[in-house]
Amino acid sequence: MEIDKQSGSPASFVDRTVVPGDVVLDLSTMTNQTIKLGGGLRQDCDSISVMKAGKLRFSKPNKYWVESSQKRYVPCVGDTILGIAVDSKADNFLVDIKGPALAFLPVLAFEGGTRRNIPKFEVGTLLYVRVVKANIGMNPELSCTDASGKAAEFGPLKDGFMFETSICQSRMLLSSPTCPVLEALGKKLSFEIAVGLNGRVWVNATSPYTVVVVANAIMNSESLSRTQQIIMVDNLLKSIQ
Repeated sequence: MEIDKQSGSPASFVDRTVVPGDVVLDLSTMTNQTIKLGGGLRQDCDSISVMKAGKLRFSKPNKYWVESSQKRYVPCVGDTILGIAVDSKADNFLVDIKGPALAFLPVLAFEGGTRRNIPKFEVGTLLYVRVVKANIGMNPELSCTDASGKAAEFGPLKDGFMFETSICQSRMLLSSPTCPVLEALGKKLSFEIAVGLNGRVWVNATSPYTVVVVANAIMNSESLSRTQQIIMVDNLLKSIQ
């Protein structure tokens, strides 16, 4: 969701705990800014209010969302997520995105997609996708292309291991600068990783040992501080050498 307004400044709620009903932004005071609303926020005229308890977060240049430890994913346009193919129809694949409803992935929502080269996915195929529609009361729609229509990194993820985390943990893994646990692991191990904002993580490496170490380190890091994450990774790597 994008909003254009002609005047203001963000409220001082960022990184603070908010509860449903809190008004965190007043669009009537914004000046020539476009903001993007993530999960947990809604627009009511010129007010942006909170729909769920958590901490208000902000990422540059212009996105706000409410972060909580919820397990259930609420789709938001622009999110990159990991979905699991559960069925296929003539025009769509049905995909489990860990949300309140299955999502649709149109058979043409791939780079260069035509009726002649429709991909085939078995039930259980793990897909890295982008949310392109997320209207209330409707099944979300997905795409395997970026905003310019290119495949980029989207599509099926082969081999590897997928596990689940909280939504908060997923956002932390995708944060900038690089999450400490991933930075520490990356200095010692070689692996591939895909993180979905819906609380799913995929890890792949040439060695199953590496996959297990990375997955365990990530799952153990959620309640740790940045310093504690680095110490935990160091101790984990020493204990298995």
